[in-house]
Amino acid sequence: MVIRRSYVSLILAFCLILISGIAQAQATRTWVSGVGDDVNPCSRTAPCKTWAGAISKTATGGIIDALDPGGFGAVTITKAMTLEGTGTLASTLSSGVQGIIVNITSGTNRHVVLRDILIDGEGVTLGTNGINFLAGDSLTLERVSIKAYSTNGILFQPNSAASLNTNNVSILQCATGILSKPQAGGAAKVHLENTLIAKGATGFRAEAGTGGEISTSAISNNSGDGLQAVGGAIMIIASSRVFNNGGSGLNTNASTIAASNTDIIANVTGMTNTGGTLNTFGRNRVAFNGSPGAAFTAPPLPES
Repeated sequence: MVIRRSYVSLILAFCLILISGIAQAQATRTWVSGVGDDVNPCSRTAPCKTWAGAISKTATGGIIDALDPGGFGAVTITKAMTLEGTGTLASTLSSGVQGIIVNITSGTNRHVVLRDILIDGEGVTLGTNGINFLAGDSLTLERVSIKAYSTNGILFQPNSAASLNTNNVSILQCATGILSKPQAGGAAKVHLENTLIAKGATGFRAEAGTGGEISTSAISNNSGDGLQAVGGAIMIIASSRVFNNGGSGLNTNASTIAASNTDIIANVTGMTNTGGTLNTFGRNRVAFNGSPGAAFTAPPLPES
């Protein structure tokens, strides 16, 4: 009996040492490099080669930094994380597949930040989605470029309440620049600032469960509509430009779009309203469209 207890104690001690080793292996800051290797510990002096290789060695809420220019591969993010390429040319090249998937299904910290990264779907077969957000609390993009995806630049389809935030972001040559389409039980809060969506088919499409604001941004040169709101979505666009789109600049279907200080210029149709609401808060300029289309209605009454 004593021998058996000693044997069990040894096993428990070994397990504790193993768990401790794994925990210690997860650093709060790790590194990738074009000349790295995923068998490395992802330290600054022994970096990994891909985002995917570094994630398992990075603690929840940690940062993965790119040391030098490189394509660091497609990746699925399953815990709070920052991917950062500040000071270098960091990219995710994902011909034929999705670039970055965010699917954080547990934990109290479920926030993801992407900063100073190019996400590129170019290749013999275009990538499908630049970013596919499935689960988490928020996705923040700062100085990110997304280009050349056959389906969506960003597919934002949270399964619970979540927010999408962009600043200094460009989304080019994607079939739909951004599609916000929450899953059953999900809700999307979207804030786009200093964001360009251009040269695709549809610029931004907001579906049921989406509400948000577009400010100081441009939606231009798309072959279809600039901004679509359908299924009860509510979108505000302010101090922005919607121009030279091959469909409607603004298109609402059983939804609400409210605009202020925004140029809706040189689109095939200025605005389309099918059972929805087009509100104005003033100082909009609707001009030089092939057809003016629908007109703005009066703004909502101010709160007393």
